[in-house]
Amino acid sequence: MASGDIQSDESLYPIAVLIDELRNEDVQLRLNSIKKLSTIALALGVERTRSELIPFLTDTIYDEDEVLLALAEQLGTFTQLVGGESYVHVLLPPLESLAQVEETIVRDKAVESLRILAPQHSTTDLETYFVPTVKRLAQGDWFTSRTSASGLISVCYSRVSNHVKGELRQLFKSLCQDDTPMVRRAAASKLGEFAKVVEPEYLRQELVSLFTNLANDEQDSVRLLAIEAGISMANLFRHEDLEQQMMQTLRTATEDKSWRVRYVVADKLVELQKAVGPEITKNDLVTSYCALLKDPEAEVRAAAASKLKDFSTHLPADTREQMIMSQILPCVKDMVGDMNQHVKSALASVIMGLSPLLGKDNTLEHLLPLFLSQLKDDYPEVRLNIISNLDCINEVIGVRQLSQSLLPAIVELASDAKWRVRLGIIEYMPLLAGQLGPEFFDEKLSSLCMSWLTDHVFAIREAATNNLKKLVEKFGRDWAQSTVIPKVIQLARDQNYLYRMTCLFAVNALAESCGQDITQRMMLPTVVTLASDPVANVRFNVAKTLQRIYPALDQNALALHVKPCLEKLCQDSDHDVQHFASEALEKIPSIRNSYR
Repeated sequence: MASGDIQSDESLYPIAVLIDELRNEDVQLRLNSIKKLSTIALALGVERTRSELIPFLTDTIYDEDEVLLALAEQLGTFTQLVGGESYVHVLLPPLESLAQVEETIVRDKAVESLRILAPQHSTTDLETYFVPTVKRLAQGDWFTSRTSASGLISVCYSRVSNHVKGELRQLFKSLCQDDTPMVRRAAASKLGEFAKVVEPEYLRQELVSLFTNLANDEQDSVRLLAIEAGISMANLFRHEDLEQQMMQTLRTATEDKSWRVRYVVADKLVELQKAVGPEITKNDLVTSYCALLKDPEAEVRAAAASKLKDFSTHLPADTREQMIMSQILPCVKDMVGDMNQHVKSALASVIMGLSPLLGKDNTLEHLLPLFLSQLKDDYPEVRLNIISNLDCINEVIGVRQLSQSLLPAIVELASDAKWRVRLGIIEYMPLLAGQLGPEFFDEKLSSLCMSWLTDHVFAIREAATNNLKKLVEKFGRDWAQSTVIPKVIQLARDQNYLYRMTCLFAVNALAESCGQDITQRMMLPTVVTLASDPVANVRFNVAKTLQRIYPALDQNALALHVKPCLEKLCQDSDHDVQHFASEALEKIPSIRNSYR
């Protein structure tokens, strides 16, 4: 039917409108029209959607990429709009066309939609319609169609007859051996997925050789995808078959001339370790892992370093300690002084995980010097990663040993020039405090915690107030009354208004933990005094503080101190102070009615 005939027939109006919009020069208008396809399909009904709309869309794939992308996505959701799963095959022609276009993201979206539609076909329709579509794509003249076919074979393989399965395996083999690297790359990326649906005998007879060839491809982009697929395939083999058929290829990959391939091995090594089992790990993978830790490329060393804890944890339990001490730890010691900050940072984030595996004596003798060295590293992220994982080592060597060995370094880091390092120390402090106890903490670290309240960085001051709250919850109200509150109150007399505001923030954080008596007797008078502060920011924070801490006050304190203070602030010369004071009066239930 010609487009002129469609437009002249009022009954076909939705398609006529669609044609006009798709011919419009405005890309956004064309895109919007594609996004309305489901509405148009509903208006047409399932029969006319099948007989008119879908054929029209099949002929309309020459457009901007974003329009085609939207079309490819829409068609994946069209099953019910064409009459349900019995008619899902009518959606294949436009998606087949879209799976051949030049733009990768459009092809990928078309393949994604086809993969969604494949399970919706009956077994008969799968062989009648879907498989022929896959064959045409796999045998297409342009590499674009052949790359798309790679992602479709596995989704239909398990439901077709044995004869068709043989044809599909042959198609996949031809894709793996294609002259175009992009096609081989696509096939390599789907090899692991295809291996999971292929029968065991064909896995060994056919797919292993495909893996070996792809893993030795001249293009490193093909090899790295093949290695990733091979590691996925390893889970499908018995250990004795794995050693005979795949391990030599995977071993060779750790020495590949391309660092990208070696990086994939390092990144996926723990997955391979779990698949191959303890014997192959002990005989092969430990040596390979050590080679990756010494790799000339920093990216590979960093990837390998990040797997240290997981790889070591999954070593055979009977020989774990011996293998770590004799083979892995020497490499780790070298990496502590690595020239690349990303390698050292990756190592610092996991090295503490060796402590539980090696025990107290080995930790004290071999690991502790490494931790101390990393705590003094030039790069703040290295120091921060060590600080963040101190609890791992504490469980092994105990808090007293930890404090004697690491406390000087922690104190030094507390005044580190990088504020994020100081922040890391603050966040670790409650854990350390709980382990040290109040007496030791007061002697060694209390003054340090209070000094953070006057840090020049707001984030540190804010974290310091939250830190005090956690410390009070650990050590109790008596400790707060004698150690913390006097120093907080002292901030109210500081010359710097920012520190006077920090005093208020600390009161906000501490009121609930300290309870009614301490809040009313020690902190409330200071808050009320600051209502006369010369700086407006301090005064309106007084109003916000009173609103925050009122649940910790009794009716008498609210009537005698809080209400008069807020009423005074409502008359303040600063509009912000007036606003927050009025808001506080409105929000405090027991004084709200009397204020009105």
